[in-house]
Amino acid sequence: MNTLGVAILAAGQGTRMKSDLNKVLHPVCGMPMVLWSVAQAEALGADPIVLVVGNGAEEVREVVGERARYAVQAERLGTGHALLQARPLLQGRTETVLSLYGDMPTLRPETVARLLALHQESRSAITMLTVRSDDPMGFGRVVRDAQGRVQAIVEEAAATPEILALTELNCGVYCFDAAWLWERLPQVTPTPPKNEYYLTDMVALAIEDGLGVEALCIEDVDEVLGINTRVHLAQAEAVLRRRVNERLMLEGITLLDPAATYIDATVRIGRDTVIYPNTMLQGDTEIGQGAVIGPNTIIRDSRIGDGCHVLASVVEEAIMEERSEIGPFGHLRPKAHLGVGVHMGNFGEVKDAYLAPGTKMGHFSYVGNARIGEDVNIGAGTITCNYDGRNKHTTVIGPGAFIGSGSMLVAPVTIGAGAKIGAGAVVTHDVPEDTVAYGVPARPKKKIGGDDAA
Repeated sequence: MNTLGVAILAAGQGTRMKSDLNKVLHPVCGMPMVLWSVAQAEALGADPIVLVVGNGAEEVREVVGERARYAVQAERLGTGHALLQARPLLQGRTETVLSLYGDMPTLRPETVARLLALHQESRSAITMLTVRSDDPMGFGRVVRDAQGRVQAIVEEAAATPEILALTELNCGVYCFDAAWLWERLPQVTPTPPKNEYYLTDMVALAIEDGLGVEALCIEDVDEVLGINTRVHLAQAEAVLRRRVNERLMLEGITLLDPAATYIDATVRIGRDTVIYPNTMLQGDTEIGQGAVIGPNTIIRDSRIGDGCHVLASVVEEAIMEERSEIGPFGHLRPKAHLGVGVHMGNFGEVKDAYLAPGTKMGHFSYVGNARIGEDVNIGAGTITCNYDGRNKHTTVIGPGAFIGSGSMLVAPVTIGAGAKIGAGAVVTHDVPEDTVAYGVPARPKKKIGGDDAA
């Protein structure tokens, strides 16, 4: 039998989000919020991890995949009923069941680990997470006896003025003794007026059985933000973004203005990199050491090497090798690849193209569907005309070539190594290596260091 199984309750309708997207799939700091709960369970070594789904179940399955098993809550009859749907996948397989929510991404893994440790130490039927707060947030109140032992959870709607004055709140996160849970959970009765089955009633059952109920009380309300509206979503985003930025700064990354820097939790950054304000680093992005990023930059799903500079530019699904630089106002589109030491000037754009080490690309240029050799000079305003209205075609430029300003390279076309293209040329045919070509249309004029070209 495994020590720990986790049930993540994620079957809610999320109607207050006013969205066609399932609530638990809304991203928070770069990850769908449900994946924060899945990651917490994985960090604890839980097996199995069961996701209780309902509305939009297939969408959730597509995102979470094989990281969890699935139970379906066809009718929304409360948290107790939701956890009961996980019983076939958990009963007899674990000693402890941890119940989490799929819409509580700000809960720290360290706090969940502390909750589990307390449960294992106390050997209680239930160990619950509580928070002390003057703002009740609509949570149930935790009632203790004179000795400080948990006696009940009273929902706000049913609380007397004396109970409403209590400041210890139930967060809805529980560790259960598994054998006791599966015996007693089916005996929870529906609570009017909605006639739903609530996990809070398990506390009364434990007291009735003469069993202990422990509580881990935390002070940080930010950890237990449940997301029901877009306002809550923004609050959780701010909390997690602040944590990400603090972690990065402690790891040796400089953020000149953390409040104006937006970095997803999935981003990796090397030490001594400097991030300027109004920068967004998103998705599966990795940035090396000693890079300078921003200001006013967006980088998404890209690899940025050591010592790179990205100034006021957009980089998406692209690669920049060591010491390459772009901007200001550059754009690397998907499959753009800048080799070591490549320079790309302001207002340049590269798409599905490789620029080999040492190449310099002037401002106001567009290079698409191209393979550029080493140490090529691409003059300002050069365009690879890659699209004929129906298909994309490739431009190849050999090492050491020189492309004059304002040139138009009409693909498919190959410019040979060491060739020189005159300013304003329209190149419609291949140019041999070490050949000068210019004109409209461009024609080979002479070999470099030799006779006129044929």
